[in-house]
Amino acid sequence: MSYYFNAVLKGKSFDEAVDLVTAELKTEGFGVLTEIDVQGTLKKKIGADFKKYKILGACNPHFAHKALQSEDKIGVFLPCNVIVEENESGEIEVSAVDPIASMSSVQNPDLGELASEVQQKMKKVIAALG
Repeated sequence: MSYYFNAVLKGKSFDEAVDLVTAELKTEGFGVLTEIDVQGTLKKKIGADFKKYKILGACNPHFAHKALQSEDKIGVFLPCNVIVEENESGEIEVSAVDPIASMSSVQNPDLGELASEVQQKMKKVIAALG
């Protein structure tokens, strides 16, 4: 089982891709709680050069609330991360965590249906990009 699903965007710049992903997440009821600029952070903290790479921490408050009510430690898996990266070829790739894969280690049957619902929404986001 893969732990993510992805799409390669054609004809978009990195910044356009970040904006598009944010908009598509919003369409599915997700907001971006965190935005981590990995390239900038690695350069600042350790002087390392790295490709353009952002981690967007996406959260749907209704799903998060349900998950936390079922399993209060599920917060270790929240928010749902989506990455936007520029590959060596210059193509922009977007990858989203598969919530079923990430939550499969939790032994709580109430989370299975919820993870499936979130997975479907994340798949819609990725499908809308490609």
